[in-house]
Amino acid sequence: MAFLGTVLGIWAHPDDETYLSAGLMARATFNGSRVVVAMATRGEAGSPDPEKCPPEEIARIREKELIAALDVVGVVELLWLGHEDGQCQWADFEEAVGKLTGIIEAVQPDTVLTFPSDGLTGHLDHQAVSTWATEAFQRAAKMGAKLYYATMTPELLAEMPDEVQAVVFEPGWPKTTPREFLAIDFEVPDDLMKQKQQAIRCHASQVTKFFGAYGEETLLNFNHAEMFKLALEQRLSVS
Repeated sequence: MAFLGTVLGIWAHPDDETYLSAGLMARATFNGSRVVVAMATRGEAGSPDPEKCPPEEIARIREKELIAALDVVGVVELLWLGHEDGQCQWADFEEAVGKLTGIIEAVQPDTVLTFPSDGLTGHLDHQAVSTWATEAFQRAAKMGAKLYYATMTPELLAEMPDEVQAVVFEPGWPKTTPREFLAIDFEVPDDLMKQKQQAIRCHASQVTKFFGAYGEETLLNFNHAEMFKLALEQRLSVS
């Protein structure tokens, strides 16, 4: 995956980056590429039991989980955008885009990975992050840089049990992409899949309940492919 160059992942909640791009990040860091993750929130709305584990506590837990998961795949650069979980759609647009514009200017990524405009799962935070990332990319990305949106094929979606789909996706989601329209179709090899599964386990506050309900193997084995469609390539404007 050397063609990805310097990679910047822009995501909404701790664990988004792992499910959607852990294999790619592991391959990139193994190849010596720089990988940076920008995270919009600390996932404070994701407590399995808000009474026993209130938002400020789950935020601390998920921050540690994210750092551990990134360490598994060799990523050492993590940037927090400081937005409130579940409230990204209400954030000041120019402020949010400004933060990401500054990050893109500083990192100078060749590849930016993020959500599609519909958020992939239908989550409003995902949709907001996609909008910010797309605007910031247009404002600040270097010539030749590429912006990719996470997606999946109908065949990959069909592998996911219906009851799991009901938990992961909002009604009517996801919007799939035929394989011939993928720009990145990465079947995670066995060695990197072990790293990805270990990274997923790092997000214990989120996956333990899921493992209990549907089985650990279901979640770990489904995430064998990472798929992205090309959204934009930065080019010189023509006057």
